Amino acid sequence: MNKWLGTGRMTRDPEVRYSQGQNPTAIARFTLACDRRFKRDGDQNADFISCIAFGKTAEHIEKYWHKGMKMAAVGRIQTGSHTNRDNQKVYTTDVVVEEVEFCESKGSQQNSAHNSAPASDPLDEFMNIPDDLTDELPFN
Repeated sequence: MNKWLGTGRMTRDPEVRYSQGQNPTAIARFTLACDRRFKRDGDQNADFISCIAFGKTAEHIEKYWHKGMKMAAVGRIQTGSHTNRDNQKVYTTDVVVEEVEFCESKGSQQNSAHNSAPASDPLDEFMNIPDDLTDELPFN
C-alpha cells in the first residue's frame, strides 16, 4: 500500500499550470513544511515535502490556498527521474495529493499570515470555573 498523510504549512503560493490538449488539466505544485515529531539538537525541525495535485484538486488548491496556510493532505508517494540541462540524472520524490482539508479557521489563518497576536482559544473560556465553587460541584 502506498498512502501518505501529513499536515503542514504551505511554504509559498501554489504554482499552477494547465496541460495542453483538447481537455486541459490543472497541475498544482507546492511544498508543505511538516514539523518533525522529535527534535534533535542542531537538526532542522521540519521536512519540506514536495507535492503535486491534478484536476479538480489542483483547481481547488489554486482557488483557496496560499502561502502560510495549514493543510492536511492525503496522497501517495511517487518517485521519478529526469536528465537536467547539464546532462545529469536527477531523482525526484513527490506526494501526489488526492485530498486536502483546512486545518485552521479563516480567522486564525489571517492572524498567522499577518504575524499578529494569536486569537484567544475559545476553550479557555468554555469551562472557566471559579476556584471557590469546588465544594459545590457534584463530581469532586
